[in-house]
Amino acid sequence: MGDIYYILRYTIPSVVVFITAWFLLKEFFQQENRRRHADLMHERMRISMPLRLQAYERLVLFLERISPNKLILRVYRPEWKATELQKQLLKSIRDEYTHNLSQQVYISPQAWELINQAFEESMGQINALSSSLDEGATAADLSQKILETDLEKSATKKALDFLKSEARRSF
Repeated sequence: MGDIYYILRYTIPSVVVFITAWFLLKEFFQQENRRRHADLMHERMRISMPLRLQAYERLVLFLERISPNKLILRVYRPEWKATELQKQLLKSIRDEYTHNLSQQVYISPQAWELINQAFEESMGQINALSSSLDEGATAADLSQKILETDLEKSATKKALDFLKSEARRSF
């Protein structure tokens, strides 16, 4: 009985110390892991935040540039026929789109879907207005038709509003 008491007298405190050290070290390593993870996330945000903000800026600029009213001001040449203006407007929209295609990585899928809708609507609107003109129509005729259209409910405006609100929420 004395030997068992002697063994338990040293074993029980050792087991208690071991268990205490185990839990303390386990908690320390978990805390350290959480700290490293937070530091990593902070570093990722520090790097990706400017890229994301730049993507929102570029896409807002893209939407502004493909708006038919603003596009006319940049592309219009009075000597062109309506068909030539139509081609140049569509080319300009496609060029802007392909230039900003990679920005979809930095925004939400909903925002990108709205941007695609704005792109398609701008192209469709120009084609529809162009096809409604006579064959001999001039660039001035097409530009006048485009400038007369109501853009308050357009997909471009909807995408712009969504991008702005998403950017405000994100930053």
